[in-house]
Amino acid sequence: MDLPISAGRGPVPPYAGILLAAGEGRRFRASAGDEGADKLLAPLPDGRPVVLAAAEALRAVAAAVVVVLRPGRPALRDALARAQGCELIETMEAERGMGASLAAGARHLLARYDQARYDQGGEAVPHGVLVALGDMPWIAPETLRAVCEAGLRHPIVAPACEGRRGHPVAFAWDLLPEVAALDGDTGARALLQRHGVHELSCQDAGVLRDVDTVADLG
Repeated sequence: MDLPISAGRGPVPPYAGILLAAGEGRRFRASAGDEGADKLLAPLPDGRPVVLAAAEALRAVAAAVVVVLRPGRPALRDALARAQGCELIETMEAERGMGASLAAGARHLLARYDQARYDQGGEAVPHGVLVALGDMPWIAPETLRAVCEAGLRHPIVAPACEGRRGHPVAFAWDLLPEVAALDGDTGARALLQRHGVHELSCQDAGVLRDVDTVADLG
């Protein structure tokens, strides 16, 4: 069934967030005719860079957000400095693909919350992790909330629109060690195949819409 109208109301289950923002964006640069162009820094109609809009949306529903970057991207770091509550980490492993970037974010969260268990007054361990992409800034807030809520009943949840599965993807916390072991450029595909995915039907085209070329910004 489609997301209920009330999905955007009430408290959001405690989730941490991982925003993947370490891609190279070759097709965007080619479409712009500019080797220095960065799709994550491209301005949206409201003036915000693509990656900032994606980070702020994720931060609105997640107790903490880790943004995974490639080293040596100061302009991207500067843009994300406006996203309060987001922690930026850099990893050379991003060169191996999305799976490696995701694993780096997962390992960072595991270390952070493992320490919190022993620190008096430390953060409570989240129910799960919501994984989003830095080039997908149009996902509706109620969709993010609904995915988190469905994660209370299913170990892996992803929204689906018009019969196509999209992003973000919610993982139960006890699956995070498996996420941390990922590598390569296939993302979490093997993990999804192993555990299955509950697809939450919605009418939010933003779960499918990313920025791949300059034309996608229109």
